[in-house]
This record gives sequence, C-alpha cells and structure tokens, in this order.
Amino acid sequence: MSQVAPTNRVGDGDGDDGGALGRDSSRSQITSIEGIPALSLDAISSVAYGPEAMLTVLAAAGAGALARIEPVTIAIVALLAILVLSYRQVIEAYPDGGGSYAVAKANFGPRTSRLAAASLFVDYVLTVAVSIAAGVAALVSAFPALSHDSLVLALGILAFLTLLNLRGIATSARAFLLPTAVFIAGTYVVIVSGLLRSHGATNAGYHAVALPKVAATVGIFLLLKAFASGCSALTGIEAIANDVPAFRAPSARRAKRTEALLGVILGTMLLGLAVLTVRFHIGPTSSQTVLSQITRASVGSGPIYYVIDLATTVILALAANTSFGGLPVLASLLAHDDLVPHVFGLRADRPVYRYGVVVLALFAAALIVAVNANTNAMIPLYAIGVFTGFTLAQSGLVRHWVRTRGKRWWARAGLNGTGAVMTAVATVIFLVTKFTSGGWVVAIAIPGLMYLFARIARYYRVVGKELGLGTVPPMPAPESNLVVVTVTAVSRMTSAALSTALSLGDTVVALSVQFDPARADALRAEWDRWDPGVRLDILRPETRSIAAPVLAYLRSPEIRAHREVLVLISEVEPRKIRHQLLQNQRDIILANVLRRRSDVNVVRVPFRLTND
Repeated sequence: MSQVAPTNRVGDGDGDDGGALGRDSSRSQITSIEGIPALSLDAISSVAYGPEAMLTVLAAAGAGALARIEPVTIAIVALLAILVLSYRQVIEAYPDGGGSYAVAKANFGPRTSRLAAASLFVDYVLTVAVSIAAGVAALVSAFPALSHDSLVLALGILAFLTLLNLRGIATSARAFLLPTAVFIAGTYVVIVSGLLRSHGATNAGYHAVALPKVAATVGIFLLLKAFASGCSALTGIEAIANDVPAFRAPSARRAKRTEALLGVILGTMLLGLAVLTVRFHIGPTSSQTVLSQITRASVGSGPIYYVIDLATTVILALAANTSFGGLPVLASLLAHDDLVPHVFGLRADRPVYRYGVVVLALFAAALIVAVNANTNAMIPLYAIGVFTGFTLAQSGLVRHWVRTRGKRWWARAGLNGTGAVMTAVATVIFLVTKFTSGGWVVAIAIPGLMYLFARIARYYRVVGKELGLGTVPPMPAPESNLVVVTVTAVSRMTSAALSTALSLGDTVVALSVQFDPARADALRAEWDRWDPGVRLDILRPETRSIAAPVLAYLRSPEIRAHREVLVLISEVEPRKIRHQLLQNQRDIILANVLRRRSDVNVVRVPFRLTND
C-alpha cells in the first residue's frame, strides 16, 4: 500500500521509536506455523462457541430442527473457503498489511476505507474483551469459588497479554504454540473418536436430546439467523492479511500458507463437530457447553476430557492475542494516512507498535470493566464489525478484477462477488436481530470512529497547508533577533544559559522578576560585580504573578521592534526522577503561558545536576 512520504507529513520523525526501523531480525518475525497461535487463535477458538450459537437459534423451532446444523455448517464452511481464497488474494495484492482497509482504500476511496478501518477497530477491541471474558467464564465454570473474582482475573489476563505483546508478536507466538497445539490435537481426537462411535461414551455426563425421525420444517429466516450466528466462528479470518509484515521473508508467501492452513483446520473442525452434534443428539443447555458435551460423548469423562477442557479455557483467553497482532499494524497504516496520531506509526527495537498495543489494552479494559467481564453482555456486539470488513474486502476485490481484467478475472470476480453477498446478508441479519440487545452500540461506535478519523485527517491537512508541505518555501535569510534569558540569581546555571543565548542571537537581554525590593537590589549589585556583558532588566510587579509582567515586557515597543524574539528558560534537571518534585515548577508554568499567549519562541534549556 502506498504511503505518504515523510517530507509531506506533519509531525513525523524518522518513523521509528529507538532507531531500529529496518533492522528487524528474523527472530522478531514469525513463521507460517507460528502464525497460527499469533494471528489465528480468534478463529480457531470460535469452534467453542460457533456451533453452540447455531444450535441456540435452531432450538427455537424445536428439537427436530437441531439436525439442520449440518447444512448450515456446510454453508458456513463454503463461505470460509471463499474468505480464505479472497484473503490469500488480499495478502498477495497488499503485502504491507491492512486487509480490508487496504482493499477499500485502493478501490473505493478514503470514505469507504474509513468505514473498513472503524469496523476493524471495533472488532479488535471486542475480540480482546470477549475472548478474555469467555476464558474466565470457562475457568469459573470449573472452579465456582472464583466467580467473585471474574473481573480481577480478566484484567490480570489482559495485563499479561499486553506485557507479552510489548515484547513482540514473535514472543507471544512461541509462548502460545504449545497450548494451541494441544487444543487442535485434542479437538481432532474428539472428532475422530466420535466418528468411530455409533453411540456416546458410557458415563459421558450429558443428556441426549430426543430427535424425531422426521426433521422439523424450519423457516428460511430461522436458517438465515442460524447461519449468521454460526458465522461468528469466522471472526479472525482477516487478521493474517492485516499483519503480513510480521512474517519472515518471503512474508506474503508465508502469510498465504498460514491462511490456507487456518482454513483447513477451522473448516474440518466445524464440519466434524456438526456431524457429531447430530450423531450424539447434542442440544444447548445452561449447565454445559456444546463442545463439552461433544467431548464427553466422544472420549468420556476421563483425563482426556479434562485436558481438552483446560486447553479450551486457555485458548479462549489467549484468542485475544489475534487483536494484539492486528490492531497495532492497522493503526500504523492509519497513522501513515493521517487518520490517527502519527505516534501510532512509531516502532521499538523488537519491533513493536507499542502505542497501538497499549491503546488496545486500555479500550478492552474499559469495556471489560463496563460489563463486569460478562461475555453475554458483549456477544450482541460481536461480529458486526468484522463482517462489515469482510463485505468491503470482497466487494473491493470484485472492483479490482473488473478494472484490471487479468487472467480469469471473471472467475475471481464471481468468487468474491458471491462472498460479498453472503457476508453482506450475514451483516444485515446480525444488525437487525441484535440491534436492540446491544448492536446499537456498534452502530454508533463505527460512525463515531469514522468522524474522528475525518477530523484528524482535516487537522493534518490544515497544518500541512499552513506549513507549506509539498511546496517550495522561500529561501532562508538571516534576520536580527533578540534572546531574552530568564534568571533568578547569579549562578553557574545562569552563566550556562547566557553562553547558550550568546551563541544563538545577535542581542541578548537577561530578565528577572523580583517581588522583594531587597532581593532585587541584591541581584542588581551582584550582577554588576559579575559584569557578564549582558544587560539585566528587573521587573518589580505589584502582584505575585510572574507570567503577566513577562508578557507585558515582551509586548513593549522595544522588544517588538525585533522580528524574532527567543525566550530562553533555564531549569534544573535532577539526576534522579523523584527529585523532580522538589524543584520549583514556575519555569514550566511560564513556558506554557508564553507559548499560548504570545508569538515568541520559547526554549527550555536543562541544567543537568550530577551529584544529587
């Protein structure tokens, strides 16, 4: 994706925090296999709640409708295949990352791209909050004594993930590789064991639902609603395309490989669990999750069950890591496009977009606290944002193929067009069915973020125009200037400040504000004895204000006669941070007032202590 050159941007440094940009070692990046725990846990962990969401909807039509989970799952897996193929194309076309934002920007323009960015932003925050809350809920189910500590546990997990991701995405990927492998292997053990059984395991600990021999007739709207609810299992598919630069070179090829691997794992899991749901007559209950019932029916209630259940709990909590890999990169791209503050484009040595990580953690923490770590309170908000992004990415690719008309463009456009229609239908159903139960929050948050992006972009345009970025400025010419040095006493700090001022300006004047006449006379006498060759002006205000007399002095005809006026404020800088509180803060106050209420240039010069 094209980026604005630093010379045409407002407030940019070198684009790096710590001077390490361009020095990323392969150790700081991930392989194709590591991409699964780093960027795919959100999608993989969704098998713990996606099938249950479908069954909950189908159960409204009676037990006979539960068997419809198989055709609905097939439709979802078909959509999964389309999305995987599409996002492999996105990865190839936009290797700098950004996913649906990059596609929308290239094919629809800035307004639509802001919609994609806002949708992804909301989804990433919700993913963190929902995943952690779901993991805590699973833990509390196993240990009810922890129920009163749900909020503390959720915030603790969030803090752990934040600290881990501040060390780099590769660190979190390697840390989560083992629990991810245990969860995937355990789920396949459940599926294979279940397929080899004709009936549930003895002492499985679940009650099978009595299904009629003839399946109940289910209305098309209910099937569409079940399809939309089950599509929550597809959240996270886009995360790999959003963070392609996190992979080792060749990054695009590795990212496409991870996307395909994710599609195979998730698709086979969803199909296998759907078959077992019908085979073992599984239905939604308030005491046990659907995945737990399937696991008990397949492998019994022995040690294997508890290993898989614990792995499910861990994976649900760690699924939040998907957002920590995606949002900081998205925010860095938005910073390059002037849609968020440029500080989000800075990276540290690892490399880590630390500001994006911290902001994501703060928003997620606020949401978790607001709902008291209650997963059900956030589920109605979930998936609306990401499916909006799905629709925009698919539609953007259709326009791309129609415009470029490359080899077999019509087949690719047809594939993406089908995906766009399916995800658009799911988005509308999500919004309509969940609007009154919390979906309205997303309906407000996304336009609100779009407005915020637009205002930030406008600010950068206005400032850039005033700075004359992109134009040829007039030739610099020397001008006579005046440097005003604020002093309080004759000291080594005063001497250092005057030396700096004499090297900067043609004319230097020392200025002191004294409220006590005796101290003013003493300073005058000491200054005359020292005789540094610089004139000293002493102000004796009647009030205790410092800023007012200084402002009046700077507005006097004598001072305003100079075209450039620089006020140099020297201040003590202790060696130890805790000693900063012991220093007089009036220099900071004076500097802030002068910047706000005058047109002079203000420079604060530290006098560093070495023996405090």
